[in-house]
Amino acid sequence: MNHPLFITLFSLLIFPLIWSAGIHEARAQDWWNASREPVGLAPDPAVTPEAVIQVYGARAYSWRGYFGIHTWIAVKPTNANSYVIYEVIGWLQRRKRPVLVVYENVPDRRWYGNIPELLLDKRGQGVDALIEKIDRAAQTYPYPRNYTLWPGPNSNTFTAWVSRAVPELRLDLPPTAIGKDYLGSRVVSQAPSGSGFQISVLGMMGLLFSEVEGFELNFLGLSLGFDWNPLALRLPVVGRKEF
Repeated sequence: MNHPLFITLFSLLIFPLIWSAGIHEARAQDWWNASREPVGLAPDPAVTPEAVIQVYGARAYSWRGYFGIHTWIAVKPTNANSYVIYEVIGWLQRRKRPVLVVYENVPDRRWYGNIPELLLDKRGQGVDALIEKIDRAAQTYPYPRNYTLWPGPNSNTFTAWVSRAVPELRLDLPPTAIGKDYLGSRVVSQAPSGSGFQISVLGMMGLLFSEVEGFELNFLGLSLGFDWNPLALRLPVVGRKEF
């Protein structure tokens, strides 16, 4: 990993991408005074009786945000007056607590200053049944007490686990969701959307092909590929860019 050729190739690939992405939301800041305010992407449950599922992604805290995002899942059953959030939070491991947490809160809060992006929004008929499947999938997540920033398991590994178990979501996790390709000891699986197929060696090397995600190559946790409907590039650091 310290070979001069590797360092040169890494620099030529990654730093121009960081520059071109214009990622201003990922700048380092003190976690205790970083904003956790909602940004208005979640419908008010007081005036939204229908069932809602939303998946969010925001640039990770501090320098990590230049490379990837943190994801979480929020659900609101029919007539519920609050959202339930499913999320993996890595720093809980340092306190010897489970990293997988399920709690009630406003779902569209900033992730320590970084604005969340809505990756999925499903509402109405049939969504209550999907919420039940999400809950069952979360209960069977194999790494509820384990967290590794890279290559996984991390927050994106959890979101991908749920997505594979609930393919009806057709969730397209962006290439910046580092950890989504981590399969543990398995090598072959469905793509994170639950469709197509994936080959991955510890989340560090592999490929996937799916009607949802398109085609991706994974190298050292960084994903590069393309979609064909609509046509778009899938780039490390930058994310998904349509033509």
